[in-house]
Amino acid sequence: MSNGLIIMGGREIAPGDHVTVDLPLPRLYTHTPLTMPVHVVRGHRDGPRLFVCAAIHGDELNGVEIIRRLLRRASLKRLRGTLMAVPIVNVYGVIAHSRYLPDGRDLNRCFPGSEGGSLAARVANLFISEIVSQTTHGIDLHTGARHRTNLPQVRANLDDQPTAALAHAFGVPVLINANLRDGSLRQSAAELGIPMLIYEAGEGLRFDEVAIRAGVQGVLNVMRTIGMLPPRAARHRSTIEPFVARSSTWVRAPESGILRAVAPLGGQVSRGDVLAWISDPSGNGEREVVATANGVIIGRTRLPLVLAGEAVFHIARFREADEVAENVELFHANQEEEIITDSTPPVI
Repeated sequence: MSNGLIIMGGREIAPGDHVTVDLPLPRLYTHTPLTMPVHVVRGHRDGPRLFVCAAIHGDELNGVEIIRRLLRRASLKRLRGTLMAVPIVNVYGVIAHSRYLPDGRDLNRCFPGSEGGSLAARVANLFISEIVSQTTHGIDLHTGARHRTNLPQVRANLDDQPTAALAHAFGVPVLINANLRDGSLRQSAAELGIPMLIYEAGEGLRFDEVAIRAGVQGVLNVMRTIGMLPPRAARHRSTIEPFVARSSTWVRAPESGILRAVAPLGGQVSRGDVLAWISDPSGNGEREVVATANGVIIGRTRLPLVLAGEAVFHIARFREADEVAENVELFHANQEEEIITDSTPPVI
């Protein structure tokens, strides 16, 4: 795309502009107006157009903080191309602390939407028509669901070489080759020929400092890779070489009860390893929860109360599970070093 005018919400945005556009959303029952704020940062020079969005699910908040910090980076003064940052897509869900919209729909199953459809379809259509259709690349920021936490990971179509290059550049230890889902933002972006990544890290309704810092750095890494920012100065630190998982599986609770987990997030497991125990509140009838595959734990429940059949551990399958686990440890060590040396106060 050329670096000519961008028109958003009926407003013309020229090279060199840094503006916030409030896209109007359907009002609340109370007739209270709502908008979806979009921060558009345009460099003076031609270049890619990247959208970065968060809170498509209204209870996933790490991405909101990632975008806030991203927009404060001094390096954006040297931006080439255009950054379109949307910290809150599902404004309704964030207000209600809910994953869903008020009509009960999952917004990430309603793309590309329609102008005259359901509430979810209208929000999806607005996002595609005003933002995504004007970009060349995309990053969608997510967390685990409520009471579930995810290891920092990138999900993408890794069979597409341009997308795979961006995923490797992001800088997290685990990459998941994920199929497109009907109605997802990623599917709609793919239909428009836009390479897109999903960053998953942390837990719903909670800030996770490691996940946030890794997310900010990952977005900047992608921006450098596609030429939006100058290369980063060389630093003497151990590098993360990501591993690709081609499949994953959930381990489910064999019965209801009190869960006592012993396997950590990012830990290496082998088929048959004990991940947790489940018992009734008095401790009678204890039962093991065992790994059903070899790999690394990339997600797990944080709630000690489980029902039979509930998904409690998410295992990504790797041939080199021990090496992945070592990389996860290195990743966390690097992030802890960043927290110690960076003057930016962590969120608590």
